[in-house]
Amino acid sequence: MAVKIRLQRHGKKNFAFFDIVVADTRAPRNGRFIEQIGSYNPNTNPATIILNAERALAWVNVGAEPTLVCRRILSYEGVLLRKHLNGGIAKGALTQEQADAKWNAWKAERDAKIAAKKSSLNNAAIEAKKAAKAEETKVKEARAEAIAKKAAELAAKQAEAVAEEAPAAEEAVEAPAEVAAE
Repeated sequence: MAVKIRLQRHGKKNFAFFDIVVADTRAPRNGRFIEQIGSYNPNTNPATIILNAERALAWVNVGAEPTLVCRRILSYEGVLLRKHLNGGIAKGALTQEQADAKWNAWKAERDAKIAAKKSSLNNAAIEAKKAAKAEETKVKEARAEAIAKKAAELAAKQAEAVAEEAPAAEEAVEAPAEVAAE
């Protein structure tokens, strides 16, 4: 019986998430499986991977063949590196301490990369909010300037109208005074 480590699709259209399962190659994609060893959610950034690495390593060691995507997931989680290091221990090329040191160094480097990506995404979101706020402030200032300009123009027109009415009113006041003087 050929056994594969593959993804089992769940979720809805355009929002899928997957279970990582060990299944017979003849079983349908979402059908019967032997064991569920994890889950994968590509909808988050970075993708959320929950994997029982010990069980995955055990299945890989007994000959379960991962699909291409599962191979990348297993590699990302370090299962394939662990298998490689165990092979080196079995051949005598490495000691257990050396293998553990290599594993811990790789794990620390990977965790640092993930933390850096999360912080850069967080910083990018903060910068986007600041840029949006600055853009909004520019728009507000432009609107306030336009309103002030209109108000100044309106005040100037009213002042002109009052100035035009004042000489006319003075002439009207002077005309009866001239008539009375005559």
